[in-house]
Amino acid sequence: MIHQDVLDSYEMTIGIECHVQLATLSKLFSGANNDARDKNPNTAVSPIDFGLPGMLPILNREAVELAVCAGKALNAEIAEVSRFDRKHYFYPDLPKGYQITQMYQPIILAGYVDAPLLDGSTVRVRIHHAHLEEDAGKLSHYDGYSLVDLNRAGTPLIEIVSEPDIHSAAAAKAYATELHRLMTYAGVTLGDLYHGNMRFDVNISVAKKGATELGTRAEIKNLNSFRSVERAAEYEFIRQVELLESGQRVVQETRGWSDATGKTTSQRSKEDAQDYRYMPDADIPPIVLTKDEVERIQARVPALPQSYRDAWVPLNLDRSVVDALLANQSYAALISSVQVHAGDDAARRVAHWFASAVTQDEEQTAIIASNFSPEGYAELADMVAKNELSSTAAKEVFAELLTSDQAPRSIAEARNLLQVSDESAILAIVQEVLADPASAQSILDIKAGQEKAIGFLVGQVMKRSAGKANPALAQQLIKQQLGE
Repeated sequence: MIHQDVLDSYEMTIGIECHVQLATLSKLFSGANNDARDKNPNTAVSPIDFGLPGMLPILNREAVELAVCAGKALNAEIAEVSRFDRKHYFYPDLPKGYQITQMYQPIILAGYVDAPLLDGSTVRVRIHHAHLEEDAGKLSHYDGYSLVDLNRAGTPLIEIVSEPDIHSAAAAKAYATELHRLMTYAGVTLGDLYHGNMRFDVNISVAKKGATELGTRAEIKNLNSFRSVERAAEYEFIRQVELLESGQRVVQETRGWSDATGKTTSQRSKEDAQDYRYMPDADIPPIVLTKDEVERIQARVPALPQSYRDAWVPLNLDRSVVDALLANQSYAALISSVQVHAGDDAARRVAHWFASAVTQDEEQTAIIASNFSPEGYAELADMVAKNELSSTAAKEVFAELLTSDQAPRSIAEARNLLQVSDESAILAIVQEVLADPASAQSILDIKAGQEKAIGFLVGQVMKRSAGKANPALAQQLIKQQLGE
């Protein structure tokens, strides 16, 4: 194992290419169904996808508009004129023998993504460009033969190409995570990583710190989780350093990643652009967009993650709570709705309830969103602030409020959860507890300066009140009665 001091003398440089499947109903150049999940092989296809003679592509306008929306999320300029090219390469899962993409005039120009890191800082990753292209199909390999499924062939993609601005595995994970948030919040993609809606290709090279030239890069293909991006970068950095330290050279190649082994393996040597023999696609006219059209399309993009972070600054939420809320766009919007309706204090309480008690299940999210009323959650937060509900009881009411149209007070009353804050009623119970011989030792301990002993007495008050007494008020009254 290579020594840490040696690793510390090198710097990794990472650029990431991300393929984002666009959430259109039909494919990029045909009317076939764009959702191939759980479908039998070769059923979500058309003659265009099969590349049959005489079949001409027809550009999907919605795919263009989603690319324009993605450009806003990437803080990027949109090209007024963009064009498609043919990328010639042997694609066994693209029957026409070439891929339609944008090599020379992409639709999305330079931009940037600010990715938050765990230490509270951010890393700015510049976007070189992003281009529209069609996806290939899927090959399944068996012992002695392979099968092809063209359901995915022709699926509209944007490929987002970053500059090599990333210099740690943690930053690579942070960038991939934020990019996923941006694309899903903008409505560009469904964001289902399991089904490959977003796939990351990590290009990594290493060089001595202070070197003026980058090292030879290797590309790790088709990573479909943020953790895989991080782990693959960590492994590849060590692998390349070990090669250089032993006097060997790093080969420019495409490598695969195995989550099971935690290692990358060589797949093929990396081609350069000239190897693909790009040429303009003669069947598809250029995309021409006016500034007014771009503004109209981008106006449909809702609030993006950073706008929520900025709005939540007064809430003083932990990073873990913010991340949990941002993991579900609907919940982020709900919290902001409470904040606008009832203020920061109420929003803070509701944010913690959502972060700790709600799953990311799509069906549950839809039910919660359909029943949501900011007034109801604000009322629940107010009941806690007024000590009408304990924190435990509030969570119980919250759990029912998620899928109910009842008022929180009605739920609390039906479940007999309301706290008693009537001072005279609680004082009577406190006096009973203090008169009980079982409390004598605790009283002596308190008078001897052992403040923790008051917990026993408060517990006895809560027990005699069937859990309804306000514990803070009970503790205050106990101290008063004992002259503390």
